[in-house]
Amino acid sequence: MTEKEFWVFFNNSLAKGRVPQVSGYVDSANKLIQSEGQYLAGHSVLFEGHDKIVKDIVVEMGDLIMVPGVSLQAKEIVLMTLAHHPSKEALRALTRYNKSPDKGLEYTSHFALQECEWWNE
Repeated sequence: MTEKEFWVFFNNSLAKGRVPQVSGYVDSANKLIQSEGQYLAGHSVLFEGHDKIVKDIVVEMGDLIMVPGVSLQAKEIVLMTLAHHPSKEALRALTRYNKSPDKGLEYTSHFALQECEWWNE
């Protein structure tokens, strides 16, 4: 999957509807707390059926986040999507990415892996 193909997939998926969300605002000087707030806000990209993506697409998305030059925005959406996919493929992809996350996505990748571990318990 290329980044362009990902955006087509993502936009087509969003057309089916978003998962209802509650959002808030985090006001803290603490970087970790700020990052947690940003991660929680990132749930707004989840679309209906995000947890039912076929495993072949999950693997392709996992491969995409490892490609240098893919935008951080695309990677952040993939991380959030994989975080909520109850599959070993998503867990493997996030574990692999967490070994060397892109600058700026360190906290996001950490929280995504944690959440995926919970979905896979």
